[in-house]
Amino acid sequence: MKQEMMTIVDQIQLAPDIYEMTLKGALVNQMSVPGQFLHIRIPSADLLMRRPISIHEIDQTTKTCKMIYRVEGQGTAQLAKLTTGTLDVLGPLGNGFSIDDLNAGQTAYIIGGGIGIPPLYELSKQLVKKGITVYHLFGFASKTVSYHLDKFAQLGKTRVATDDGSLGEAGLISVLFDSLPTCPDAVFSCGNNGLLKAVEQQYGTLTDVQLSLEARMACGVGACYACICPKQDNPQKSVKVCDEGPIFKAGVVQL
Repeated sequence: MKQEMMTIVDQIQLAPDIYEMTLKGALVNQMSVPGQFLHIRIPSADLLMRRPISIHEIDQTTKTCKMIYRVEGQGTAQLAKLTTGTLDVLGPLGNGFSIDDLNAGQTAYIIGGGIGIPPLYELSKQLVKKGITVYHLFGFASKTVSYHLDKFAQLGKTRVATDDGSLGEAGLISVLFDSLPTCPDAVFSCGNNGLLKAVEQQYGTLTDVQLSLEARMACGVGACYACICPKQDNPQKSVKVCDEGPIFKAGVVQL
């Protein structure tokens, strides 16, 4: 983990209230594990708390990284206005997805919903580089707020469900679970607790199911205990999503 004033290379709007920012700096040298996040300081004297935003893509050649976020409050609204300058970035944080045990020729399902989808791109890219066949299952509220489906489709088959049926299948992402042709060697998922519960119920008997939790964070480094989550086997004990997560094996935490 390091801190750097990274340069804002570009920012584009992908969908209503959803933005993609490209940052450049030496901090990219520390980024290699998919699923980690950055802790961003909003350039405003009124906003002291950093915002955790997942890493969408890493490019070591250009020393750039991309992050995708949704405008949900005053901080991200100010972030969305930035197109040049620098940004105070702390990271990379979190434990990320583990792909070391997978080998060429194996299969992975990558399941995401809404703003939980961004960190899954770097994961998919690294899996494909290892020779893993990937299948993407994504859920959105509607076609209007979907993004980067063509980009994911270049890596592997991509199926979509929308709440209103405006794109792909109508309904929750679970309607897609029976559409895939094979039993996966691993399942990776990121999204809200409802989605993660559905993934755990469907694939929890597999040995390699990794879930990336969404949680409100404060310090981002495990010091403040603002993002604790009870364990399944002992609810009296908790884990900290920011530093012990955000990725956990299925069955470890209560969703």
